[in-house]
Amino acid sequence: MTASQQAELLRAAHSARLAGLPRAESAALRTVRGLRAHRGRQNGHRLAELVEVLHDLLYVAGRLAAGDPDPALVGVLRRAYQPDGTLEVYGVCREPVISATGYAGVVTHLIAADGRQLSFGDVKPGGPDRARDCARAVTEMGAGAVNHAVLARGGLRITGTTVSPDGRLGAGKGVRATPLTATDWSTGALAGLFARPLAEVVAAQLATDDPEDPARAGTALVGGDLMVVGAVGDQVLARELAPATDDGAERAPVPDGPVIRLVPVDSHPMLAHVANLRRLASRPGLRIRVVGRLDPDRASTLRPLAVGPVPGAAATLRLPADWHGRADLGYDEIQGGHLPPRDPDTTTGPMLAVGADAIAESPLWRVRRLVELAVSGGRRAVAEAARGDGTGLAAPLRRAGFTTAAAVAAALAAESDRRGRDAFGRLTDPDPDRYAWAWLAVTAHLAAAERELIRSSWTAPPVG
Repeated sequence: MTASQQAELLRAAHSARLAGLPRAESAALRTVRGLRAHRGRQNGHRLAELVEVLHDLLYVAGRLAAGDPDPALVGVLRRAYQPDGTLEVYGVCREPVISATGYAGVVTHLIAADGRQLSFGDVKPGGPDRARDCARAVTEMGAGAVNHAVLARGGLRITGTTVSPDGRLGAGKGVRATPLTATDWSTGALAGLFARPLAEVVAAQLATDDPEDPARAGTALVGGDLMVVGAVGDQVLARELAPATDDGAERAPVPDGPVIRLVPVDSHPMLAHVANLRRLASRPGLRIRVVGRLDPDRASTLRPLAVGPVPGAAATLRLPADWHGRADLGYDEIQGGHLPPRDPDTTTGPMLAVGADAIAESPLWRVRRLVELAVSGGRRAVAEAARGDGTGLAAPLRRAGFTTAAAVAAALAAESDRRGRDAFGRLTDPDPDRYAWAWLAVTAHLAAAERELIRSSWTAPPVG
């Protein structure tokens, strides 16, 4: 996209602001930032994210232009904090934040006594140094101050509470906070994180969308008890443990459960995520309690934020008493003394075979390539690629049962190559609206199909 076209998008964003359309304005601005990051080959930029942003922009603009009255298309200018009376909240873990837009800091994740997931953050302009240094940051909350390291392992009784719709706690002048006794993950409201099987929790998350913020799907915390089985690259491979039995025997993995990949939340060298995961992977057979987030773009994958010992397990973590049964993977450094002795049976046993990612091994990658080519190369690039593939695009999709994906991809390819003629037989510029709607149809179906593959990967048995 040229500089003049980016300027048109910025003017469109300004017009959306004047018209009171914050969702369209945000989508246009994020599209421009994504395009500039793509052209500049910035670290951390993913073309798939630009596809998602552009899809949201075209989808919102198209439906608004058609007169759709859905208020979710308008969006919310600012998600206002609302009074929430008196709350008791308990710390789950800390998460370092390093944003691509120049912000950094720490967010402490909390669970309210009623089970709601909340957070309290200190994120300001800065770089990786600020995220690292915020490990024990003190942030004002009303008339008092909160130490994030203490809050992550303790709790607060808060009066005059204000909470945003996405669960962020306010820190206004009327807020008063009283410390509560530190608790571990196995008691009270925190135990609810581990009450359901992971497949059930993941299915519920993937089925829930926020119409005003589609990117929030799959961002809630999940918890589970796992057994480490090995590693591939920087990924820890694990299996979910079966529920505890009355005889108190060591819990074994779920017989037909999938192999779960644990990948770093952030691989920045100033943070401890990668080193901690490597340390965990060095002990096959280790039982760990994990809190993290679902990776909605990869099969059976979690991004862990913190780990702790599994109650009643022998081969589990041995953390210091002042850690209160949890290690924040971004800040706390797991040492050899925190791990149980090596078990020769698990160390020398056969390595579990791991199949390819359900997304990577499906022929949907052909559709993904076409969608991303449309963003990076434009309409003519799609047409040339489709002509070069011939039947190589639709035929593999149909053979695998993805008939709708084959149909919408073929429609996009045909529309990309369509040119009209005027009354004198001269070629005319093609209709951009028809091409945009064809691209939207492909991206919408691709997202739904990939999400279903992700959901099914959490119930599929392991390979090998």
